[in-house]
Amino acid sequence: MPPMSLPTTGTEPPLIPTLRRFLPYLWPAGQPGLKLRIVAAMSLVVASKLVQVYGAPFALQGAVDGMASNDRSATTLIVALVLGYAAARLGTTLFDNLRNTVFERVGQDATRRLAAQVFRHLHRLSLDFHLSRRTGAVTKVVERGTKSIDTMLYFLLFNIAPTVLELSLVLGLFWTRFGWPLVAATLVMVAVYIWFTRTVTDWRAALRTRMNDLDTGAVAHAVDSLLNFETVKYFGAEEREAKRYERAVDAYAKAAVRSENSLAWLNIGQAVITNLMLGLGMAYVVWGWSQGRFTAGNVVFVSTLLSQLFRPLDLLGMVYRTIRQGVIDMAAMFDLVDTKASIVDEPGAPALRVGAGHVRFDGVRFGYDPDRAILKGIDLDVPAGTTLAVVGPSGAGKSTLARLLYRFYDVDEGAITIDGQDIAAVTQASLREAIGIVPQDTVLFNDTIGYNIAYGRADADQAQVERAAQGAAIAGFIERQPDGYATRVGERGLKLSGGEKQRVAIARTLLKDPPILILDEATSALDSRTEGEILATLNEIERGRTTIVIAHRLSTIVHADQIVVLDGGVAAERGTHAELLRRGGLYAQMWARQAQERDEALAAE
Repeated sequence: MPPMSLPTTGTEPPLIPTLRRFLPYLWPAGQPGLKLRIVAAMSLVVASKLVQVYGAPFALQGAVDGMASNDRSATTLIVALVLGYAAARLGTTLFDNLRNTVFERVGQDATRRLAAQVFRHLHRLSLDFHLSRRTGAVTKVVERGTKSIDTMLYFLLFNIAPTVLELSLVLGLFWTRFGWPLVAATLVMVAVYIWFTRTVTDWRAALRTRMNDLDTGAVAHAVDSLLNFETVKYFGAEEREAKRYERAVDAYAKAAVRSENSLAWLNIGQAVITNLMLGLGMAYVVWGWSQGRFTAGNVVFVSTLLSQLFRPLDLLGMVYRTIRQGVIDMAAMFDLVDTKASIVDEPGAPALRVGAGHVRFDGVRFGYDPDRAILKGIDLDVPAGTTLAVVGPSGAGKSTLARLLYRFYDVDEGAITIDGQDIAAVTQASLREAIGIVPQDTVLFNDTIGYNIAYGRADADQAQVERAAQGAAIAGFIERQPDGYATRVGERGLKLSGGEKQRVAIARTLLKDPPILILDEATSALDSRTEGEILATLNEIERGRTTIVIAHRLSTIVHADQIVVLDGGVAAERGTHAELLRRGGLYAQMWARQAQERDEALAAE
């Protein structure tokens, strides 16, 4: 099985287009305060480089030349120059740290805005996207991508730009004081250094990409396994899962070793180039000193400037690797951002206006796979305020009706209307605001019971939450808990039983108070006694609403105004409970079978 299902290729993403998409975060529109901080930070960068290039080297050269002259009367001046050298070094550190302090908010704000943008986009994507992706893999891509922007902002502004400025200043000094040979040698050294760094780093990037893919795969395996730990225990597969995870981690470890070993070769090559230039530059000045052209202090001057230049150049290799990796991480994240939702609102789509709440399915055909139809021309008419029950064998398309009504998918043919409005022509937000659902498989947030119930309506107060809990017959259970409504439900609500989770889902929907209600096997996880209590509540809240009940237990839908039996993607039968029993067809057979099962269960007690 592949480690993840995300847009990943064996080739690296293009550098310039990715950086072009990144640049708006470097100069955020409509943020004058952040722009001012960037200008202030860059001013401190310039000040730091001026002090570093024109302060420290000249002071140290003057001190050395003064001592070489053996003029003891200049001791005070030499001491002042030495102190000036120390002050220049302190000033450089001071300016650099002030720069970091001023800029920190810019980087954090950029990360915040990007993370929020990606998170919103992920929630705007259609259901089919999330069903085909591993949550652990997606979150890992988003985490890497959002973190990379702060790093890239920092390096672009405070390493690459200052290094270019410092190189320009150093070349200017070398030209005026030592002539073109030293300038030419420095340029050749920088060019060779950049070429070597890029060549080796591009080789390492392929290793790094492979390592990241394996890392993401290992995390995805772990998340998938832990989210399904009950299934693992059902089949006694703990050791199987451990070995599966170990194989993923082992593959990552081998890739990481190759990546780190390649770093050693890069560092060695960079050190050879920079130290060769340092030796040749100082040798050139010593040769000039032997000709009477340069002073002893010039050797220190050149050594200081080159050593200062080597520091950012040494970091340049790491910066290039970081930016390259940042481009890879951001490109993967931008691939998520570029993913289009398969279900989108039409331009200028109006909001759904729900009056009576009349729901119709007209000739609806649909299949998740083009080669396998689920619904084959379904016609359903649910008058306002009535209850329609849908029954049938597994795979008949019962839950698909709910997904289509929510417009998680668009129909292949036909139309679904509410009060005469095609749901494909109105906004999805207004459509989903008008519908409430109690799903068969209830998944809760890892928060409190109160939070999960209140999720049904954002502006609900505590009293409304408690009334909804009472209506769902879960208030007594909550009040018996030491923390009451602040009781934590655990990951996906696993601290609650299936029945308790389903009652929380019912309370959540009660709180939403929608005009259209879908009950998708709403009592499937409840025992008979609790089911009886909640059925009375559900029957009460169905009154005055348009309700679609998807049921397996036929005893829960005998009160429905209309019952439709789906079989093979078509409506095989329809009518009231009594009418269908008299017909003696598929519904009557299902009823007889379930009645026999109930009798056998009672006899076994």
